[in-house]
Amino acid sequence: MRSKRRVLTVGALATACVLLPSPAFADRGTGGSDTGVKTSTKRSGHTLESRITYSGNARGSSGKPSGNVTPVGNWTPPACWYEPVSAAEFKKKVEGEYDEVVNDPQQPNYAKSATGQFRDIYKDGKYKDYNLDEADEGNWWVSVQNPNRLDDPAAFTCSELPFWVLNGDVPPVKNAVTPQVLAELAYNKITLPETKVTLAPRDTTKVNLPTWAWLDKATFKDVSVTASLDVAGLNISATTTAKPVSLKLEPGTSDAETYPARGECRINDDHTIGTPYAKGNAGQNPPCGIKYLRSSGNGTYKLRATLTWQVTWTGTGAAGGDLPDGTFGTTQDITVQEIQAVNR
Repeated sequence: MRSKRRVLTVGALATACVLLPSPAFADRGTGGSDTGVKTSTKRSGHTLESRITYSGNARGSSGKPSGNVTPVGNWTPPACWYEPVSAAEFKKKVEGEYDEVVNDPQQPNYAKSATGQFRDIYKDGKYKDYNLDEADEGNWWVSVQNPNRLDDPAAFTCSELPFWVLNGDVPPVKNAVTPQVLAELAYNKITLPETKVTLAPRDTTKVNLPTWAWLDKATFKDVSVTASLDVAGLNISATTTAKPVSLKLEPGTSDAETYPARGECRINDDHTIGTPYAKGNAGQNPPCGIKYLRSSGNGTYKLRATLTWQVTWTGTGAAGGDLPDGTFGTTQDITVQEIQAVNR
């Protein structure tokens, strides 16, 4: 019964899309992967299954990634975009989905009618036989939604019905796929390794005792994701790279001081952050660290360490530039004991 209900929902949406200039839609049943953004095939030809592929430090890559980089500010990568599909592929898609709906006794008449109206636009209406006679001259461009953001209203802003674009022409819509759009989509795929700050003393420290914090260059490195699209005569790619530039320490309590005072430790010339503790440094304040002023009692404080990443991209045709900085943070438990003086 689940599949029938899902097809019925698509039929209702198809009605809205044909009779009104409403947004494109996609089923919510499938997530993304390294080999492309996958959406359900149980829907009208208004939307396309993306052919974009991802490689590098993306979700599903080897290793143990911990999370995605979060943009600083209000910027987000596109929630929807447009990609090309050949005339033959577009015809096969629309005709196949038309046959599926009209031959399904579970589909209501309005869904069948709406699906037929959509088909007629491209078969016998505004266009003739899906422009197959002009197949060498251009392609259909169809909207794509990010399946991980279907609850985001922005995913429904690519509301243009499939449209024809001649080879070499620039599609006249926002978010038509370009190297920069690929770079922004790759940003959304960047996955960062878990970053645990090295501390001295480690895990358990003392009240009023400066705790040194650092990351060495082997702990964190630049990460990159490449997004590529090679379909319908369009072969473009973009690589988005995130580079760590600073570490922000948040002690987990207001009863603490940070070093530096703002708690932001910049990257050193040798690509490390902070300075490892050495025995001769016992009487010094760390360049990067924390001093707790009150015991954590029977519990712990949640020290949050957040890395800021500088994000840039390069793409086909010598394109490239900057994207908004991103952040990613992790927490670790710190026990603070009520001892005023210790030997280290």
